[in-house]
Amino acid sequence: MDTNELLKKVRKIEIKTKGLTNHIFSGEYHSAFKGRGMSFSEVREYTYGDDVRTIDWNVTARFSHPYVKVFEEERELTVMLLVDISQSALFGTVHQTKRDLITEICAVLSFSAIQNQDKVGVIFFSKGVEKYIPPKKGRSHALLIIRDLLSLEATRKGTDIASVLRFFNNAVKKRSIVFLLSDFLTTSYEDALQIVSRRHDLIGIHVYDPHEKELPDVGLVKVIDAETGETLWLDTHDQQVRKKYTEQFQQHVQYCRNAFTRSGASLMSIRTDEDYVRILQGFFVKRI
Repeated sequence: MDTNELLKKVRKIEIKTKGLTNHIFSGEYHSAFKGRGMSFSEVREYTYGDDVRTIDWNVTARFSHPYVKVFEEERELTVMLLVDISQSALFGTVHQTKRDLITEICAVLSFSAIQNQDKVGVIFFSKGVEKYIPPKKGRSHALLIIRDLLSLEATRKGTDIASVLRFFNNAVKKRSIVFLLSDFLTTSYEDALQIVSRRHDLIGIHVYDPHEKELPDVGLVKVIDAETGETLWLDTHDQQVRKKYTEQFQQHVQYCRNAFTRSGASLMSIRTDEDYVRILQGFFVKRI
């Protein structure tokens, strides 16, 4: 798309999602995430009733008297968006594609962070990392993120969630709120998921199209795998074909759920024809 068209789309996304942020998400976001991070402030002498787990043993040994570490709530958080821009995200059969939905959700989260004076950054990925935007504050930074959400294209085929998690873990040392947005049509990312979730607050957002879950009965259709380019014909009138198709989707979903559960991370699923506002609100409220 040309520059003028892109700017119009950026502005349209800003108006819609910033309005949602101002009127709906600001309170929920603040309550769900503020104060969850703790940073070291100072040490002081131990007093009766202090948690023994906060004892600073190095200082205690130096002065031959118990001292404890004092922590304070971090007033500034870092929000990181790990965004799947692989070819499969371009699929959509209803109101919008999975990429469109991911873009809106990321815009809402970005403006929520910016409004609360938090930093927000993005890592775009497909088979590998496509682009890294370090976390910063400010409206202009949020608009830069939206521009890339709308225009950035994958240079690789396929999806590798493990590689982006490893990259993030090495690039961002400060504890962060991490949203991983993908259709999760891949495997072998459990170990990387567990490593990231030990240090960061990790939330997965599984985005999918209704026709990925259930194949409509429309006769013989030509299907192209967006990730590999592989082409095959499916007889959708065959009940067994439709059943196997649904089973494969459910296996992917179950794999994803198990991986997040074992890692201690959170996961929500949003269909492209669902009200993502309601689902995000519900998630935020549960965390309060």
